[in-house]
Amino acid sequence: MTTGNQLIARFEKFANPQLAEKWDHVGLQVGNPDLPITRLMTTLDVRPEVVAEAIEQNVDFIFAHHPIMFHPAKDLDTRDPQNAMYAKLLANNITVYAAHTNLDTANGGMNDWLADQLHLTNTVPLVPAGNDPISGKPVGMGRVGELNEPLTPQKFANYCMDIFAIRGLRLIVNPLDQKREIKRVAVLGGAGQDFYQQALEAGADAYVTGDVSYHFAHDMIANHLVVIDPGHHIEVVATHQFANLITQWKNENNWQFEVLESRVNTEPFTFITK
Repeated sequence: MTTGNQLIARFEKFANPQLAEKWDHVGLQVGNPDLPITRLMTTLDVRPEVVAEAIEQNVDFIFAHHPIMFHPAKDLDTRDPQNAMYAKLLANNITVYAAHTNLDTANGGMNDWLADQLHLTNTVPLVPAGNDPISGKPVGMGRVGELNEPLTPQKFANYCMDIFAIRGLRLIVNPLDQKREIKRVAVLGGAGQDFYQQALEAGADAYVTGDVSYHFAHDMIANHLVVIDPGHHIEVVATHQFANLITQWKNENNWQFEVLESRVNTEPFTFITK
């Protein structure tokens, strides 16, 4: 019998909660980690359709990247879809744990996964965040590294669509830079527009991040930084990588529970073309 607490203790050696940003709410979200795990499901987001999937699959532990409780509930009126989701989790004895910005900062975590997808080499942290409290090694959000071969902005955009298996993205590029060569690339999963200056300081030719706003895009263009905005959902890589990690620890510790990957697509946006 393996409890949620045993898994949490092992995971937090990998991505310690102390690495999370102060505004973040990582760790236990809902439920009782003292209970044994029989079926665990990994996911990027915990949305009503994901909870329905978990209930159908008899899952009792959900391991997610995005927290479900950023803000305290003002009431428990279950006519509200979010509150109804909490009620279903509790009624079905499903525990939810989330690793968010601590995973973004940890070595071997989210931003290394994204850098690996882009096949970047010689990577270093983009935004240094001191040392890991467990290993003592330097950590930081984002990564910056080298492409195997230089690409124009348009070819790099196409490359990113192929890598992340998406139908569309936003390319932010100064008209004067349409033919420049991109060799050094910074990447930061999620919404990373606040860190574009660090990408410039790191010598990046291009920056891959999500949720770029209109005025930030103009500033990026003025600074001649090519930016690829493939959206926030590229962090879905966590679903499979969480499963890999947990399966590895399960085998090392002879833990007896099943590991499933959510099959629900939680991308809220649909790309359409005329």
